[in-house]
Parts: sequence; structure tokens; C-alpha cells
Amino acid sequence: MSKLNVDQKTINDLFSDKKADFLIPDYQRPYAWNEEQCQTLWDDIFSFCFPDNNYQAFDEDEEYFLGSIVTFKNEKAKSEVIDGQQRLTTLMLLLRAFYDKFANMKDTNSILTRDRIEKCIWKTDAFGTANKDILKIDSEVATDGDKQEFLELLRIGDKNKTAKSQYVMNYRFFQEKIDSFLQKFPSFFPYLPARILGNCILLPIEAESQDTALRIFSTLNDRGLPLSDADIFKAQFYKYYSAIGQKDDFISEWKNLEEITDSVFNSLSGTAMDELFSRYMYFLRAKEGNKSSTTEALRKFYEKEKYKYLKQPHALDELKALALFWKSIAEQDKNKFSDEVLKQFFVLNYAPNSMWQNITSVYFLKNKNKDGLLSDKEFCAFLSKITAFIFCWAITNPGVNALRTPVYDEMVNIVNDQEVTFGKYKLNLAQARTAFENYSFTNQRNITRSMLTWYAYTFENQKILHLTDALHLEHIYSKKRQQIEQGLANEAALESLGNKVLLEAAINIRASDYKFEDKKEIYIGKQRRGSYKEPSCIVEVIEIASKSHFGENEINERDKEILDKFFDFLHQEDLIA
Repeated sequence: MSKLNVDQKTINDLFSDKKADFLIPDYQRPYAWNEEQCQTLWDDIFSFCFPDNNYQAFDEDEEYFLGSIVTFKNEKAKSEVIDGQQRLTTLMLLLRAFYDKFANMKDTNSILTRDRIEKCIWKTDAFGTANKDILKIDSEVATDGDKQEFLELLRIGDKNKTAKSQYVMNYRFFQEKIDSFLQKFPSFFPYLPARILGNCILLPIEAESQDTALRIFSTLNDRGLPLSDADIFKAQFYKYYSAIGQKDDFISEWKNLEEITDSVFNSLSGTAMDELFSRYMYFLRAKEGNKSSTTEALRKFYEKEKYKYLKQPHALDELKALALFWKSIAEQDKNKFSDEVLKQFFVLNYAPNSMWQNITSVYFLKNKNKDGLLSDKEFCAFLSKITAFIFCWAITNPGVNALRTPVYDEMVNIVNDQEVTFGKYKLNLAQARTAFENYSFTNQRNITRSMLTWYAYTFENQKILHLTDALHLEHIYSKKRQQIEQGLANEAALESLGNKVLLEAAINIRASDYKFEDKKEIYIGKQRRGSYKEPSCIVEVIEIASKSHFGENEINERDKEILDKFFDFLHQEDLIA
């Protein structure tokens, strides 16, 4: 059983201990607390130390818990911080701000409190005298370019007036709070830092190893900014590359990888690096032959067999290749992809769920050449197949959980060099058509935009739009017009695909609730009083603008045409039984 040293301590007891020697290691994240977190910390501490702004209301026997700090002793006997980095760093900045404020105060309480703070920030000699050259905390965070400002700030104070790092900003924030407190309670000023030192407590948890510390961390709810899954994986990579003498190379590669993913991924949960590890996980699952529709949590998957996948020599290279692949997609890189592939990516960007990203990641890692490129013809065929299947499945078998079984099957087929066919999951034509015809394509459903984006690119001359372009769903026959004129006998036609089109946001706003004869002039750029603006880049919109009338018959005809084209697409992809 792993041994733990757990004993709650006051800030003074923990920091002033002669053996206190904290290290924020390479693999940790940069310092990230801002004024909001500092304000919360200050408010909490102040309310505890001065209840209701009343000096005498404080109970000397009360304690205020600030949270835990998880560490382990590394080979240099330093307490390597796994959890609590943000809190620990901020408390050091707060103490340094108090220390500087006491510099010119000569009363006994101020001198004694300053002396206590001094022993918390700097190492002391055998006689208890602070050595101002040796701090009790150090930072080696590889991706933090401002860490030296933090260390210099602790050593000599705020001497660099041009410094603007988050460390310095937070230090100055605490200075302002301390100045305000001093003006309001000059007689009681030394009591606030004394109570912080003596009555605010932390729970230091010292594990016997890094692995144990990481496991402990994973069970705690951190009040600050918790390590992400990718931060845990970084620690494992760090150990692996340190053991083979490539630590510095790894640190450089990891920083580069973070920069790439931050520019590409907008993860709904977790960090951008978590998203990269998630997509890589599907490739590893497929290689295992794992078709289970139950997907493990990211950390649980990678920690199997002592993080075996992160100890593979090629793992970091594959992660980097995958990140660069998705960066090329985000940048719509014409040097990497043909126009046909870029068009398909644009359509898939509006897919009803993210499953296409996972299976595409598997396809890329299996089929890329040494330059990270794919065969254009085969890749086009793959993208077309998954588009048809995923879009159709969203109607006939709604919900991403239903999609897992067929997609996971095909992931395994990909790594086994088999063609993606979805052969076991072909659709019954009559049932599928009925599902589409009875489906309510409201704007709130992702598949509505998916279908209209796909349809827009069935027009031969449709140019590739930029992925960052703001596109809306336009009601050609406006909903407000229907309410005013009651022009459609069948109001359900309003929400059918036949009455909706993809349209640039600015043009959609201008078109608004106008009649069709006014809308179509806006579509082509003509404005009232003869002025002109940019027309729509959507080819179909320009074709619609050529019509003299757009009512219920036109809506029904267009709705049928969209569905007919899509079912032709399904037939071409051999997805109909």
C-alpha cells in the first residue's frame, strides 16, 4: 500500500518549515489565476479574518481551509507539486505583497509579522536568518515564459516596472487591496497577515511517488484550476523521455503541440490537448479490435497497463502528425487537399455530431504516408461514404449513441486494411424515406444545417467557403410573413428543408422578414435606391433569386428535390439495401 503523509498545517507552519522546498515541475501548466480568482481568494480570507469588518469578531480558535496541495519528493528531495500549483503560487504572491508593505513599519507587531513572512518565502540558515538568494519555491514549467518574473518578484520585489506578467498583475492587485485595508484599519493592519499565517490552513498530501500523487489528484476536486487529462499524460511522457535522455526535446515538442492544438481545437469539455488525445484514443481502440459502444473515460483508457500507449516510441510522433492534419483542415490547406476534399470537409464541419472527426482521425493515422499525406481519390471516397451514412443515420437512428456501433465497427475495419462500406447497416429505402419525409427540420436541430450545407455543395459551381464564415439558415418564405398574410395553407412547409437555405449572416439580416420579391434583390446584392452590396456566394441562393415567385408549390418542389438528391447520394454510396 502506498504511504502518505497527510497533516493539515497553517500557512506559517507549512511554508516556514526549514525543509519546505516546493518545485513546480516542467510538465505543469503555466500560472493562470487572474484577478477574478485573486478577488475570490482575498474576499474569502478577509471575511474570515475580519467578520463583518469587525476586528473583535474574530475567533482565535477558528480555522479557514484553503484546500489541498499534493506533492511527492523527487530525487533531489524537492516537493514536486502535482496539485495546488495555482493556489500555492498565489499565496506566495500575497505574502510577498504584505512583506513589502511592512518594509518601513517600525512597530513591534509589524516587525514580528514581517519576520514570519520572511521565513515563509526564503530559506533560512542554522540561526533562522533568511538567505535572500534562496527561495522556498521554484518553477521549471516548460511552457511558462514568465516564470523568471515570478521568481525575481519573490526575491527582490516589484522592481521591474515594465513587467506585465500575470504574476506581477496579481501581486499588484494584492498591493492595492492591502493599501485599501491599511487606510481603513491602520491600527489593526498587522493582524490580517498574522491571521492568514496562523489560522488559514492547507492540507499538504505528500505521496511516496509521482504515480501515487497523480492517483490522489484524480480523486480530488481542486478549488483552483485542475490539471487536465493531458497534463497527467504529459507527466508520463516526461518520465519516459527523461529516462531515455530526451527530456529537453520532449519539452520543446510538447510546447509546440500545445500551440498547434490551441489554434485548432475548441473542445466543449477539457482542453485542446485533451481533444487531441481523445481522437488518438479511437485509433488505439481500433488497433485493439475494440468495437464496444461503451467508450472509456480518457484518463481511464490511457492509464491501462501503466500508460503503455504513452511509452511507445512513436506515440508522440503520431500525436503530432494528427494535430498537424487537423490544423491543415482548419486552415483549408490547398497544398495538402484537393478542392473536392476541402468541399467535403466544409460539409462535414456542419455534421450533426462529432463522430466523423474520430473515424477520420483513425483513417488518417492508418493511411497517411511518410509525409503525412493521403491518397486523394481514396480519401474522397471515404469522406463521401461517411457523410452519407452519418447524415442519414441522424434521421433514421437519432442520437450519437446509436451511431457508435456502426462507426466503431468501421474503425476496426480501417486498421485492418478493409474498405469502409457500412455493409452491415444498410438502410431500408421505404423506411428511410418515410423517416425523412416525416422529420421536422427545425433550426434547433443540427441535422437541418447539415442537410442544407450538403445540398449547397451539390451545385457544381459552388466555391469553397471559409470555415470561419458566419452562415445562417434563412427562411425563404419568412415566418413573420406567414403570420401576417397566412400565405401558406400548410404551415408545416415553413420548417421543411424546401423553405430553408444556407445564407451569409449579413445578407440574412438584411433580408429579414421581407417579401420574396424584395428578398431576392438582397440575395443578389441589389438594394433599395439603386445601391449595391456583395451578393451571396451560395450558388443556389442566386438561382432561387432568379425565380419570379416562391410560394408553397416551390417549397414543396424544392423539398422533394433535396430529398431525391440525397437518396440518390445514398444509392451511389451503396447504403440502401
